[in-house]
Amino acid sequence: MNKTPNANRVHIGIYGNRNAGKSSLFNAIIGQDVAVVSTFEGTTTDPVFKAMELIPFGPVVFIDTAGLDDEGILGSLRVEKTKQMLGRTDFALYVMDGSNPDITAYHSMVDVFKRFNIPHLLVVNKKDLLTDEGSMKLEGLNTEFQLINSGVLSDIHALNDVLMKKLDTLSEEAPLVGDLLPYGSTVVLVVPIDSEAPKGRIILPQVQIIRDCLDHGIKCHVVRDTELADTLSELKKVDLVITDSQAFREVSKIVPPSIPLTGFSILFSRQKGDIKKLLNGLNSLKNLDSTSKVLISENCTHNHSHEDIGRVKIPKLIHDHISPDIKIEFAMGHDFPSDLSVYDVVIHCGACMVNRKTMLTRIDQAEQVEVPMTNYGLTLAHFSGILERSIEILKDRM
Repeated sequence: MNKTPNANRVHIGIYGNRNAGKSSLFNAIIGQDVAVVSTFEGTTTDPVFKAMELIPFGPVVFIDTAGLDDEGILGSLRVEKTKQMLGRTDFALYVMDGSNPDITAYHSMVDVFKRFNIPHLLVVNKKDLLTDEGSMKLEGLNTEFQLINSGVLSDIHALNDVLMKKLDTLSEEAPLVGDLLPYGSTVVLVVPIDSEAPKGRIILPQVQIIRDCLDHGIKCHVVRDTELADTLSELKKVDLVITDSQAFREVSKIVPPSIPLTGFSILFSRQKGDIKKLLNGLNSLKNLDSTSKVLISENCTHNHSHEDIGRVKIPKLIHDHISPDIKIEFAMGHDFPSDLSVYDVVIHCGACMVNRKTMLTRIDQAEQVEVPMTNYGLTLAHFSGILERSIEILKDRM
């Protein structure tokens, strides 16, 4: 609980052609030799991640990627891996080789950044090798750029200063609870303890909501579903109950209609994604039939049990309420299919383990092929018959 989860860190991707000095810059910013560096082109193969504190900005994740101009069968696979990182990137550093500025490649990548809504900064490395002709090419770009030598510490400090000013302009993630309730409110969190609950701790969504309540001066009580009724009777005033989505049906019977009720996953659907689009995606469940195909996407890579929400409970609800013949496929972790057109609907987890950019990219990917997407919490609320109640408190904040 002392470390900011990567899902809550700004992701900064480092892109560019081979041998431009991406890995050297990556190591210089971090202050460690994390990425392998050599004079041979194509040294970086798989993306390299490093979480760090970029003082005074805050927690970030840097991503070092393979060269965009890599060649051959293996090279094309490396480039594909690099392109996959775009879906996670909040801000990009494009590194250009000052000894041979490739303006055409840069323009091509700018178009890609625009398509993924990624702000970027052009970094020209090896400034000591920049010729007058190269300088003229750069001036003709009419865009801001930073000249550096990755081995010069003062250049790295100057780059960090510029980078942090750029990062300050990024919009912050919305609070989970803090903008829904006033200071001094009381929230009850319902955390069922079953085989899915990790021994000796509570899961990340619950931790993050507790922290969000503390940050905004909201009193927070954490109970099991078995103690919920007693807790509600003991407290003078409860402004909101937040439950694990799989307990919606049972909890909704205990919580009186006068007390707002929602779920952890529903709160994350607003913070991590686009809740309006995810709500619209629920309508597709009504159109499913025996010939339909559903993708369930789970970002956690835990082992599965008989109480698993994504692997067991949601498929059972779909088969019981709609048709036992509906085909269901699964995607785990960051393995999200590139072609979603074969599915009739995508049901995504709450996305607590990925950053907002990843979730928005996936929603956009589905939208481009006209495949609706929704999430676990909204799906469970729908099947439990309490969807309207579970989103009532969010209606003015969508």
